[in-house]
Amino acid sequence: MSMKKIFITTIVLALIQFAKAQTDSSGNLLDDVVVTATKSPKKLSETGKVITVITKEQIEKSGSKDLAQLLNEQVGVTVNGATSNPGKDKSLYLLGATDKYTLILLDGIPLNEPAGVGGSFDLRLLSLDNIERIEILQGSQSTLYGSNAVAGVINIISKKPATNKPQLGGLVSYGSYNSFKGNANISQKTKVLEYNLNYTYFNTDGISEAKDTTGKANFDKDGYMQNAVQAIVGINVTDKFKISPYYRYTHFKGGYDDDAFTDAPNEYFATLQNAGLDGHYNYATGSVHFNYGYDFTKRDYESQYPFVSSGKFNNAEAYVNQTFNKNIQMIGGLSYQSYTIKDVDTTNSIISPYLSFLFHANNGLNVELGGRFNHHNQYGDNFTYSFNPSYLINNSVKVFANITSGFRPPSINELFGPYGANPNLEPEKSSTQEAGLQTFFMQKKLSLSVNGFNRNINNVIIYGANGYENLNKQHDYGMQAAINYADKKLQLSASYAYITGKITDASSGKDTSYYNLVRRPKNAVKIFAGYNITPALYVSTTIQFTGKRTDNYFNPTTYDQSQVDLNAYTLWNAYAQYSFVKSKLSLFIDIKNITNKTNYYEVYGYAVQGTTVNAGLHFKL
Repeated sequence: MSMKKIFITTIVLALIQFAKAQTDSSGNLLDDVVVTATKSPKKLSETGKVITVITKEQIEKSGSKDLAQLLNEQVGVTVNGATSNPGKDKSLYLLGATDKYTLILLDGIPLNEPAGVGGSFDLRLLSLDNIERIEILQGSQSTLYGSNAVAGVINIISKKPATNKPQLGGLVSYGSYNSFKGNANISQKTKVLEYNLNYTYFNTDGISEAKDTTGKANFDKDGYMQNAVQAIVGINVTDKFKISPYYRYTHFKGGYDDDAFTDAPNEYFATLQNAGLDGHYNYATGSVHFNYGYDFTKRDYESQYPFVSSGKFNNAEAYVNQTFNKNIQMIGGLSYQSYTIKDVDTTNSIISPYLSFLFHANNGLNVELGGRFNHHNQYGDNFTYSFNPSYLINNSVKVFANITSGFRPPSINELFGPYGANPNLEPEKSSTQEAGLQTFFMQKKLSLSVNGFNRNINNVIIYGANGYENLNKQHDYGMQAAINYADKKLQLSASYAYITGKITDASSGKDTSYYNLVRRPKNAVKIFAGYNITPALYVSTTIQFTGKRTDNYFNPTTYDQSQVDLNAYTLWNAYAQYSFVKSKLSLFIDIKNITNKTNYYEVYGYAVQGTTVNAGLHFKL
């Protein structure tokens, strides 16, 4: 047995023995309620899924961070580009998988960018100032959420009104690289009508995207500007029936460079329009939910090789949440999705009925068992399943296992797009196994968790010499360990993640396997400490260690491609906030990369930000 396996086994056994010795009741986190795990409100103690929750309070104390930077602080998540130029593209990796395998939800409704690579969604199109809460659900979730949820689901939950009188809030901030942010929000909640209107403006001079290794080349700065509007209205037709139409608009523009180490005066423009309707009807033993979402995304790249792309995505879904008794619950529904892109006279569509049962035993055993049938109008049919048992011991330690399958259909761009399309592509299919435990003790203040995963993906779609094609198999595996402590004044957390993988290519007639998790660290450590010095004064600090990685470098001069090593790096950030006037006003200062570390790459040949300082004012009137 390897040292790594011995280490993991020792931790697991020690935690089990320690937890058995505890006599106190479950920690507060076990009673936290999440909605993403089962599409219904569920205590963490009653689900065996691995969930990270970013709370409203955490977001409010995030200072000048954007969505990518906040996600990058979470265990098991890497957002490549989070510390590069603000306008540089952001690539999300959940449990080592590329962003095309993670489904992004906005208030439970899928987001998709058909014209993007693999249909993955651009995080720059969402403003953190419009967000109240985020739930990160790790592991394959294709049974409840359909395509693309191979590595997991990130559910971004919009701000909600909290008072029965109109409330105005927002922030203004200014800092390094001439960065300015302004946000204004007005909301109200009455018996019949509620609304939330939000506007965000962000502008920065930024830095050069491309790395100037000489420091004397006078590369131009690649600035970035974002405008984001969100309008959500809730109508309580009766005390049991509610509908919520919404509209969001985001527009951003920025500069970008030609390539690694290569400056250029290029510009890009991007637009998101997101509109739809969410609703539910409650009855004595359950509820009926329905939603519709429409996404229109457009991109315009202005350079010596100009390019315009746009796509439309429609999602409609209805499902029933039925409680038969205190031990059995059912969730069943039907989903329809369609995808179109510019200048392609065809539409991809998926229709999917699904059914999931939740069993709760009085002795602490919980089991979720479900399946989903998917019909794709291009390649045909496939089926996914999930089996998630968990057991709560002495109301203080939870052990769990997840055995699931998932799938990602070839995107319409991969099937029929302008570059390298292949209409004969097969869907990517996955199988994932997870196991772990969580335990709570020390008077409900301390929690420990350990879990591991093993994931196989068949028919992996890659872009090869002849365009898009299916390769044989991707195999990823890893483990995570985390510790959290919280009382009225002090919050501490630390996590470690180990993730590795390889791809097996059978195109040459024989299997060839090699490590291919480029830009993703095998080892990552994340540490957070927050302390309320007084009721008005709060300070926090984070330390993030990102291990060695590799990247693929294409030389634009020689046209040679090679693999390069990227050094490990450690970043240290700090935050302070002082509240006054009955907490209606809060001054904050946010310092990132305190040691001014710039001798590392997130993407080879592209620059990273040094020390940045931003200060601002939160207000609630």
